[in-house]
Amino acid sequence: MIHVAELPRGAFLLNCAIKFLVIPPMVTILDGAATAKNVLQSVKAEVAALRIAPQLAIVCVGDDPASEIYVRNKLIQAKDVGIGAQLVKLPADSPLETILANIRTLNEDSAINGIIVQSPLPDGSMQNVAFNDICIAKDVDGFSDRSIANLVRGAGNGFVPCTPLGICALLEAYGIAIGGKHIVIIGRGSLVGRPLSILLSRKSKEFNATVTLCHSGTENLVNITRLADIVVVAIGRKFFLKRDMVKPGAVAIDVGINREACNGASGKYKICGDIDFENVKDICQAITPVPGGVGPMTVAMLMRNTLFAAKEQSKNRSWRRESESNR
Repeated sequence: MIHVAELPRGAFLLNCAIKFLVIPPMVTILDGAATAKNVLQSVKAEVAALRIAPQLAIVCVGDDPASEIYVRNKLIQAKDVGIGAQLVKLPADSPLETILANIRTLNEDSAINGIIVQSPLPDGSMQNVAFNDICIAKDVDGFSDRSIANLVRGAGNGFVPCTPLGICALLEAYGIAIGGKHIVIIGRGSLVGRPLSILLSRKSKEFNATVTLCHSGTENLVNITRLADIVVVAIGRKFFLKRDMVKPGAVAIDVGINREACNGASGKYKICGDIDFENVKDICQAITPVPGGVGPMTVAMLMRNTLFAAKEQSKNRSWRRESESNR
């Protein structure tokens, strides 16, 4: 054994430094694409065992380029897992009455198990009205007021919105505990931030987190995010979450989808998130990439919800009654 007294002065100082050196753990990239693939394989196996394939209807109003990409991905994934999918394409100038008439036709069609209205609609004031016209048993996106109310109560029929559900499934797949953790969500939107805050704080062994919901008006935001064990960013601003806003060893979840122009390539762009990924990743325990993180999980959860809707409608009388009602 070498005693400290026998060490040269330089070696002694180095030995002291090593004692107190905190080496950050290697970051885990939360691969949403790979995790979604596993979920979809499970869905595909369950679909194959059913007597009749589940059916999903997608109502798309207008020609928003991003929406067209999302819809195409949903149609492809549905086909891959054996779920029948039909697209109801309506012109951008469709009046609300036309949109609702199409939704009601789908509500009344016993062959259709799930209905979604692709957002955003050209007229944003129509969006919630359209969501609320989908009967709860077919509301596989979980956006209607009744579905959200059931999420808040933790009871009744209805579905959890797909992105919050996908985030939780991704964390679970990587063994990242939620219970008892302080989770900060940046973004109070009705499609992600608010329902996710409700889901994460639900009293159960799977969730049971302490949640702080922040937004564009939150003062001293950095002081709050640096307390988070898990930080979720869904604010729609490119590279919003910076390195100094993250506690070392935290988990960072990026829900953002933003376009960034490619240098020297006219008209070309790349997709980036709400987190400054390259500058944040090395201090995190785990982080999601964009693309390939939360996005694939959202589509996978939509397929899982559609499968569940079909199974429940086939065996459960109360779900069938919900499917036969317009609300």
